[in-house]
Amino acid sequence: MIGLVRYLGLANAAVWLGATVYFTVGVGPAVFSEEMRRLLGEANHPYFSGAIAQVLIARLIRLQVVCAGIALAHLFVEWAWLRRPLRRLETYIAVGLTALTLAGAFVWQPEIRQLHRMKYAVNLTPAQREAAAHRLRVWHGTAQLANLLGLIGLAVYVARMARPAEGPRFVPTYKLRS
Repeated sequence: MIGLVRYLGLANAAVWLGATVYFTVGVGPAVFSEEMRRLLGEANHPYFSGAIAQVLIARLIRLQVVCAGIALAHLFVEWAWLRRPLRRLETYIAVGLTALTLAGAFVWQPEIRQLHRMKYAVNLTPAQREAAAHRLRVWHGTAQLANLLGLIGLAVYVARMARPAEGPRFVPTYKLRS
């Protein structure tokens, strides 16, 4: 049973890291690529590329929320059911990654979505659109920084989860008697 719990925790961490890397390296740049610009047309590209990216990011964040929940549940199961002490670094990383994921879902993405709409709104003045564009760049930059921190944290988390579980430091005396 312990092996199954460890495997599920490691598989969850690997899926979480793999999805984040794939999106960051493959999907994200493809949405803003030259091929997408030709496909959407020069007039439609800036707005619709951002809108498409927001739809895809929303899906990624849903997956990340599920993975974060599984990671926290895994830590809880190891602690409560298997009676293993919480490993400090893994716990801190899992809680930190969960906080980053929830901040992305409930802080960064709603703000970025609203600023994207304002940047391309036709009923606003050019000064308002420029202010929205500036704020969008700032919010997008902080979201990218959080993504980079999340990738680093996920890589460390997967490496820590892949290590074998540490055995007990001391053998109880009843196991020494014959």
